[in-house]
This record gives sequence, structure tokens and C-alpha cells, in this order.
Amino acid sequence: MAKRVQDQKPGPAADVKAWLKENIQEQKQRHAAIQKEMNEDLAPQRERWYREFLEIVQTKGFNANGDQRRVIKAAEVPKKPKRADKVVY
Repeated sequence: MAKRVQDQKPGPAADVKAWLKENIQEQKQRHAAIQKEMNEDLAPQRERWYREFLEIVQTKGFNANGDQRRVIKAAEVPKKPKRADKVVY
């Protein structure tokens, strides 16, 4: 099969490759910082949020339909898994 002009595209220029490499490294550093903040720094606060949420749904309940509230019994609350929470992948 014959090659067509639209099938051939030039590769990126050297300065574009360098710019991409630099920006990818910066993005990986930002992502690592976000992961650390979400998974390690906020872990104690997240545990408190879980406890507060479970307390609210077991005492006040939640809206099941319109203005009807349903209280969750302690036996219905699932146990927390033994794995660590991981927010950002």
C-alpha cells in the first residue's frame, strides 16, 4: 500500500521534547505532593469525618425519600476494612 502524505507526520522538535519532559516532571512532583496531603496529612482528620458521619446517620438519620428520615442502626453500619484509605491513585 502506498504511503500518503497525511499518514506521515513530523516528530516533535527538540525544544518541544525538552519542554514536555520538564513539565511532566513538574506534574509528577505536584501529584506526589497532592497524594501525600490527601493520604498521609489528612488521614487523622478523615477518620474524624468518618466517625462524625456515622454518628449523624445513627442519631439523626438521613433523607430516604423527600422529607422522610431513616435512622441507620449500628448493626447495619458496615465495619471499616482493614486496608488503609487511599484517596488519590
